[in-house]
Amino acid sequence: MVAMIAAAGCQSQTKTSSSAAQQFSPADTMHFQMGVPAGNASMKPEQTEYYSPVPPVVTPSTFDSMPPPAGATVLFDGKNLNNWVSANDTTKPADWTVSDGIFTVKPGTGNIETKQKFEDYQLHLEFREPIEDTANHKGQDYGNSGLFLASEGTGDAGYELQILDSYSMSTYVNGQCGSLYKQYPPLVNACRPPDQWQSYDVIWHAPRFNADGSLKSPATCTAFQNGILIQDHSILRGFTLYIGHPYYTEHGPSPIKLQDHHHLVSFRNMWVRPLN
Repeated sequence: MVAMIAAAGCQSQTKTSSSAAQQFSPADTMHFQMGVPAGNASMKPEQTEYYSPVPPVVTPSTFDSMPPPAGATVLFDGKNLNNWVSANDTTKPADWTVSDGIFTVKPGTGNIETKQKFEDYQLHLEFREPIEDTANHKGQDYGNSGLFLASEGTGDAGYELQILDSYSMSTYVNGQCGSLYKQYPPLVNACRPPDQWQSYDVIWHAPRFNADGSLKSPATCTAFQNGILIQDHSILRGFTLYIGHPYYTEHGPSPIKLQDHHHLVSFRNMWVRPLN
């Protein structure tokens, strides 16, 4: 089934109350694409990138870690990646580096995802950008990784909240740190310098589908970076794509995924609290 798709380019974020978030009429959901748009195969990456307006910089306060609350599922306990598998082959263990209570991308080993699947949840994640040579690394090639709020297959399939060193390096704004990749730039740039710990706190509501596979309600994301609001109940238009327009396909509960983009991004203190 094919529905109307919004034009590429700078789009304002839609705000709705949480109580109304999951109450979409059939007319509302007709504004979302179901299935791969016919024109995606011929598109180029730059067609869905834009560079203004640039989110204002807001300097975060002193970093304060947040331990998991009662009832939370701890995704990394500082010791091992037993709760994770390879996203490209879920029969294989996650092969990233674990040392001194943190885990770090092992370039070339591929994305990793949780063994457990989730639907609606609150998530906390702490990450640290590496110090990289600015002469050789720029734009998207600068501390790049990604938090996929729902993984929908191998590679980068799913819904990505971008992780990138955007402290002093520019790129297209809907691909900078804190963006819902190529859909919504962050409201502000709340990044810390590389080699300092940062945090994401996310409220994720997964999309819902009708019995016939059509969209019942789209996914929504509220996110804080270093305690500062960067996504305010943003309504996703489908999967986050490097090339092409977003679209939905029917799915259920999904793993959470972290991206290997060949940069030594580190993580710690990651937990999730299901909301349903």
